[in-house]
Amino acid sequence: MSGPDTNGRVLLHGYFRSSASFRVRIALNLKGVAFTQVNHHLRKNEQRSESYLGVNPQGLVPTLEMDGLKLGQSLAIIEYLEDVQPLPALLPEDAAGRARVRALANIVASDIHPIDNLRVLRYLRESMGQNEEAVQRWYNHWIAEGFAAFETLIAGAPETGTFCHGDAPGLADVCLIPQVVNSQNFKLDLSPYPTIRRIYDTAVKLPAFERAMPMNQPDAE
Repeated sequence: MSGPDTNGRVLLHGYFRSSASFRVRIALNLKGVAFTQVNHHLRKNEQRSESYLGVNPQGLVPTLEMDGLKLGQSLAIIEYLEDVQPLPALLPEDAAGRARVRALANIVASDIHPIDNLRVLRYLRESMGQNEEAVQRWYNHWIAEGFAAFETLIAGAPETGTFCHGDAPGLADVCLIPQVVNSQNFKLDLSPYPTIRRIYDTAVKLPAFERAMPMNQPDAE
């Protein structure tokens, strides 16, 4: 599909295991924005098809088609949603709080995820000849390093509440929860991160997070 949906629906191009797509699903659910999923199987390279490259020249997911726009990059998509549908807010009102939440979100979205995503793992396996044990060590090393910093920043901080910042889920939680799910897939020991685990256990009980879980997507396998 190369253009906005003719029926005016919001379209989310994604893949059930993509943590970046997972983030956007959570944000859309929290905002109460109905959307239709267009699935691209990343392991089959469907994101590199000519038709999808017409939607997103990077050949990456997610892409959100909304308001006649084609928006890529999960954080940019979520910031757009925050601008056009401010409530419920995913960012605090104060500048310091917004900076804190964005910094936490970027620990995941900018530091952990880019070197642990499918493209990188495939390159390690196929081009670098690394076996599954080496790939798992790589994956868990970078998550553990990022989670250690994340845990230090939120544990005992006065800004931390039920969630990463205050008592309502926000952008930092939207980024954190998919990364925790990924860490579980690679059997990372989460015991060193009790605050992260507490927030995760709380968040996944909320319908917006539960509906966004990979196992609950139409393309799950």
